[in-house]
Amino acid sequence: MKGDKKTKIVKTIKIDVDKCNGCRACEVICSAFHATPKYSSNNPARARIRVVRDPLRDVYVPVYAGDHTVAECAGRDKYTIDGKEYDECAFCRASCPSRDDFKEPDSGLPLKCDMCESDPPLDEPLCVQWCLADALVYEEREEEVEEEVEQDEMEAGLEALATKYGLQKIMDTVARMSVSKSA
Repeated sequence: MKGDKKTKIVKTIKIDVDKCNGCRACEVICSAFHATPKYSSNNPARARIRVVRDPLRDVYVPVYAGDHTVAECAGRDKYTIDGKEYDECAFCRASCPSRDDFKEPDSGLPLKCDMCESDPPLDEPLCVQWCLADALVYEEREEEVEEEVEQDEMEAGLEALATKYGLQKIMDTVARMSVSKSA
């Protein structure tokens, strides 16, 4: 839904691929920060950032999770870096049906970088703080954008589950859970 134009703060992580050494500290701290309870475990499959790696060619590309998409891309571009060919999905930030990247490993729900939102708020995301090579740099800028009604995380997750299993199965499961919780 589009509306009036307004100014908002856009938060991004600028990535300098030439500085990344593939240490994956960003993946480790991200997965620990998002563990339940916080910092109780470490599973890089739960990280909202991943490092595309080709250690033999010394190529490391950090990619952080973007929005969920219910359909895969229409086109598949190829990228050549130092003579090795990569497909478009390797550097894609979306959680989509055609791959397992940026999906919670247990539930399959999509993951999205939230810039380590917490209370109290952090000055910058932990992946940026823990990047000793300075390959990740946090940036904020003002941008004029059209106001949109955005899906929240739960709505995006439920939409992904409905696409995968069907709305009726989700409704049946919620009904069954409601009965078992009230008993």
